[in-house]
Parts: sequence; C-alpha cells; structure tokens
Amino acid sequence: MAQAEAQDHGLHGHAAPAPAMAHAIKLYLVVWGWLFILSACSYAVDYFALQGMLRWSLILIFMMLKAGLIVAVFMHMAWERLALSYAIIVPPLVILVFVAIMVIESRYTEITRVLSFGAG
Repeated sequence: MAQAEAQDHGLHGHAAPAPAMAHAIKLYLVVWGWLFILSACSYAVDYFALQGMLRWSLILIFMMLKAGLIVAVFMHMAWERLALSYAIIVPPLVILVFVAIMVIESRYTEITRVLSFGAG
C-alpha cells in the first residue's frame, strides 16, 4: 500500500510532472493571449484617436492589467508568500496615493495663485 501511495504522489516515477507541465504551459499561453488582447486594446485607443480623460484612463487600466498579469504569472508572485507580495504591491499603491494628494494640492495652489495674482 505504501508503494501505491508513493506512486500516486510521484515519488517513484516521472508520472506526476507531465500534467503539471501541461498545466503550466497552458497557463502561460492563456496569459500570453490575454497580454496580446490587452495590447491590441491599448493600440485601439490610439487608432480610434480617443482623447482626454477617457484615453488616459483606458491606457492606464490596460497598462495596470498587463503589469498585474506579468507580475502574477511570469514573475511567479501568484505563488509567493503574502509578505513578499505585500513588499512588491504596497509601495506602488502608496506612491499612487501620494500622487493623488499632489494632484489635489496642485489644484489648490493654482486656485490660490489665480485669486492672489489674477488670471493674467
């Protein structure tokens, strides 16, 4: 019985890696396909000459989705420990918060300057 369990777990043979390898290849191909689709969508934003906030919002959304797929699958972060994932993910999120604060502050500064020095 112990030998049968060992064979089931792939300890005495090479039967276990084949399905795992096939699953990994399938996962990489699916992610590659999604990256291709998201890149095509990014190019479509330029092709259709979208402008303004819609353009930049779509570009940033597609960029973040592609970066997330690359980090999660090709950099193997989906299988890493939670602490390591937080070490990679939290700093960019904090930077985004600081950028948002700077945008709000810049609008306040602009309004203050216009009111103080005039529109000229």
